[in-house]
Amino acid sequence: MIEDPLPTVSQNGPRPFPPRVSRFTRPFWTALEQGFLTAPKCQACGRLRFPPRPLCPACWSEDHVWIVLRPRGLLYSFTHIHVAPRALDGDLPYSIGIVDLDDGVRLLCRLVNQVTFADIGREVETVVLQYKDGPLFAARLI
Repeated sequence: MIEDPLPTVSQNGPRPFPPRVSRFTRPFWTALEQGFLTAPKCQACGRLRFPPRPLCPACWSEDHVWIVLRPRGLLYSFTHIHVAPRALDGDLPYSIGIVDLDDGVRLLCRLVNQVTFADIGREVETVVLQYKDGPLFAARLI
């Protein structure tokens, strides 16, 4: 059982592109606000659904339970962003990575520290980016 919340990295201002929170995804955003990255786990086949969605992509079941994901994984790949939408101009350049979490979930997320090709395969941990209007998740090298 995961008891410690994720590290928090404070951000200035509001989220550049706030998420649409639905009745289904509300538990995800509430848990992230409290420092925990979660995903629905299918009760029928055991598959994790990330990003969170109501139907299991493997067996189409709607039955699920929310679980807290382990915060560590490996950096699979990344790219540096040099040209972005206007809302992200102040963050340029920044990096986006593909992270394979230890629980088997693959995330596409912001990387909060500098990465190079030598960092592919290195261990990362997920963090909460805390904006004025709510959280987003990201990863950083350990």
